[in-house]
Amino acid sequence: MGFAFFGAALVAISYGLARFAFGLFVPAIIAELALTPYVIGIIGALPFISFVLATLVAPKAADRLGARNLAVLSGCFGVGGLALISQSSDALSLGAGVFICGICTGLMMPALTAAMQALVSRSMHGRVSSIMNAGTSIGIIVAVPTVVFLSDAWRLTYTMFAVLTGMGVIAAWYFIPSVSRVVPANAATPPPITRLQWSRLIRLSLFAFAMGFVSAPYWLFAPDLVVSLGGLPSAYTGWLWFAVGIAGLGGAVVSDLADRNNPPITQALMLMMLSSSLVLLAASPGQLVLAMFSALVFGLAYMSLTGLYLMTGIRLLPGRLSMGPVVPFMACALGQAVGSPVIGTLVVKFGYADAFAIFSVVGILVAVLSPIYPGHIDYLTEEEEQPLLEAEDTGLQAAYDQQLVDEDGNPLEPVNEEETL
Repeated sequence: MGFAFFGAALVAISYGLARFAFGLFVPAIIAELALTPYVIGIIGALPFISFVLATLVAPKAADRLGARNLAVLSGCFGVGGLALISQSSDALSLGAGVFICGICTGLMMPALTAAMQALVSRSMHGRVSSIMNAGTSIGIIVAVPTVVFLSDAWRLTYTMFAVLTGMGVIAAWYFIPSVSRVVPANAATPPPITRLQWSRLIRLSLFAFAMGFVSAPYWLFAPDLVVSLGGLPSAYTGWLWFAVGIAGLGGAVVSDLADRNNPPITQALMLMMLSSSLVLLAASPGQLVLAMFSALVFGLAYMSLTGLYLMTGIRLLPGRLSMGPVVPFMACALGQAVGSPVIGTLVVKFGYADAFAIFSVVGILVAVLSPIYPGHIDYLTEEEEQPLLEAEDTGLQAAYDQQLVDEDGNPLEPVNEEETL
C-alpha cells in the first residue's frame, strides 16, 4: 500500500498537473494569447496523441531502462513541458508544451507498472493500480488553490507545477527500484490470446474510446463555459476542479466493487452519469452550486470508468500487464484526442450549450450498448471444459492463480477440501 500511495503521488503530477489541469487555465490563456475555441480544441488533442505514442514505446523502454530510469525520464519530460507552457507566447509554443506533457503522462504508468511487478504481490496488482489511478484526482485538487488565488497568473502557476514535478523526479530516483520488468519464477508463460479474449478486448477498447470522446468537452471547456456563458469569475472555476477531484477519489472504491459485481451495469450507470453532467453544466453555467454538483457527478463517473477499464484489462489478460491495462487507456486517450477538436468545432458553430448537448446524446447512446461490455470473464479457453466450480472462480486472485505452476511445470489446481477429507 505504501507503493500504491507513492505511485498515486507520481500519477497526480503526471496526469493531474501535466495533462488534466490545462482546462482550468483555458479562460486565462484564451484571453492573453487571443486563441479561438477551435485552436484550443486542436491544442487540447495534442497531449492525448503524444500519450498514445509514448505508451506504444513505454513497455520496451521499461525493459531496457528499468522502472526507475523510465520514471525519471517521464518526470523530466513533465518538467520541460510545464516550463515551456509557462513561457509560451503563441499557439505553437503552447501546443509544443502540452505535447511534451503528454509524453510524460504516457511513460509514467508503464514505469510504475514495472516497479509494481517487482514490489507488489500479484494478487494486489488490480487494487494497487486502481489506487494509483485515483492519483489523477489528487493532482487536480492540488491545482485548485492556484486557480482560486492566482486565476490570471497562469504562467506563474505552471512554473510552480514544473518545480513540483522536479521534486517528483528526485523522489522517483530515490524510491523506485532500478529494475526491468520482473517475471516471478513460479509464473507460467502467458498462453496465446484466444479469439474470445480478442473479442472482449476490442469491446473494452471501443467503450473506452467512446468514454474518452464524450469526456473531452468537460476536461477542455468546462471552465471556459462557466466563465463565458455563465458569467462566473475566473477564480470560481477552481471549485469545479476541486469537486471533480474530490468525487474522483471515490472512483477507486467504485471501480473495485464494480469489477467484482456487475461491470456492464456499472459501465452503463457511470456513462449515463457522465453524459448527464455535460447537460447539467450547459443548462446552468451561472449557478455555482449546480455547476459544482455537475463536477461531482463527472468526477465520480470518469474516475470510476477509468478504474473499471483498468481492472477489466488486468482480468482479461492476466500476466500481460504491458497490454491488458494499457490498451483501454490508449483507446480512452484516442477518444479524447478525437473529441477535443470536434468539440472545438461545434462550439464555434453552435455555441457551448448545443455542443455539450450533442456530446451528451452520444454518451447516452453508447450507454445503451453496455450489455455487450465484457463483464463475466473467465480465464479458460473456448475449447476447455472445466467443472462449474472452477469456471465460476473469476476474481483477480483466480486470474493470477492460473499462472502458478508446480515443480513439474503443470498448472497448480486449487485443493478440494472435501476430497482430502
